[in-house]
Amino acid sequence: MQDSQKTEKQKMLAGELYLSTDPELVIERQRARRLARLYNATTEEELEQRSQILQELFGKLGQNFEVVPPFLCDYGSNIYAGKNLYMNFGCVILDCNTVHIGDNLLCAPYVQIYTAYHPTDPIQRLTHRELELAAPVTIGNNVWIGGGAIICPGVTVGDNTTIGAGSVVVKDIPANVVAAGNPCRVIRSLES
Repeated sequence: MQDSQKTEKQKMLAGELYLSTDPELVIERQRARRLARLYNATTEEELEQRSQILQELFGKLGQNFEVVPPFLCDYGSNIYAGKNLYMNFGCVILDCNTVHIGDNLLCAPYVQIYTAYHPTDPIQRLTHRELELAAPVTIGNNVWIGGGAIICPGVTVGDNTTIGAGSVVVKDIPANVVAAGNPCRVIRSLES
């Protein structure tokens, strides 16, 4: 399929330059923002309503999850989470591409997961402000992400890994390690 035949959404999910102002994408973002607003307005007593909203918002959501409001995302439908998901206050997922989350993810407050980015060429960026790119993010099973950490586009975090608070993850992090820093790097391996 040639690029001219792809929809902007297909381009977005393929990691190609896409037009973020495409009407289909605008409608999908509005849907996600409406659901996030409704979710963030719920109270701790409205657990069933919270559950229903998140199940409608996410592409897939496993059993036993808790996402503490406020929570924000771009589309929601590109987030695929396993069971036992926990996200603390203020987490943000910019899911312009897919975000695959394994089982037993723990996120401290203000974790940010980004698939979206912009061209680095300033002329292209200024001439076509509505053009964006997105790369998928994958987070393995049994991962803990510390407060304020940022997971950047195209990154994979391996199983059983801990990402330290305030880290900026710009490259893949292997399984069974503790990693931290800006840029995030492996601090030590975990014994098996």
